[in-house]
Amino acid sequence: MTDLVLSDSLTSARRRLAAALAEAGRAPGEARLLAVSKTKPAALVREAWRLGQREFGENYLQEALDKQAELADLDDIVWHFIGPLQSNKSRDVAARFAWVHSVDREKIARRLNDQRPGELPPLKVCLQVNISGEASKSGVTLEELPALAEAVLTMPRLALRGLMALPAPAEDPIEQRRPFARLREALEALRARFPDADLDTLSMGMSGDLEAAVQEGATLVRLGTAIFGERRRPDTND
Repeated sequence: MTDLVLSDSLTSARRRLAAALAEAGRAPGEARLLAVSKTKPAALVREAWRLGQREFGENYLQEALDKQAELADLDDIVWHFIGPLQSNKSRDVAARFAWVHSVDREKIARRLNDQRPGELPPLKVCLQVNISGEASKSGVTLEELPALAEAVLTMPRLALRGLMALPAPAEDPIEQRRPFARLREALEALRARFPDADLDTLSMGMSGDLEAAVQEGATLVRLGTAIFGERRRPDTND
């Protein structure tokens, strides 16, 4: 991908998000782009940063750590870990990321809390919900969600911010909106249950269903192929 192509695609993604917000009757800035840069070289991330993008999502830890080392001079870049999180990777994630979107069990949350360096601010986390009930997907069930949220809210080195989901693919916009609506309703229920918590984040929507997600209240939209083009590996989390 050339710098010019990236500039065009990033501009297009921003316009698409702005149009979706306007169509949903929401204010500009109520949702922001998370550029999913997995499998893309650090040089491309640097160029996106030069074009004004600051938040980047990574799925694969070692790849992300290599990019972070190469881009260490970009001190305002914000790294989000959005992939499946294994116990043996939690220490690096706790130390090297600002956000984690894929917390789905108390054990992982506890490790992130215990391993978050004291000199850093609390790690911002989203709980991943298996909103479509797919056996192949990670995530807590809606029934298990309140207990997990309550546990995470007791952990001082974590800041629970909201929910994330990867719904089953759908082509019809109405079908796309249904799981996003369930996730929004789940967040609203958590807000009512924990009124003092700063629960303001819905990480949902990708390149194929951005508009449906924004209609249902997305605040972070994870765009990968729409910004960086197609990938070499099968796409998950966009």
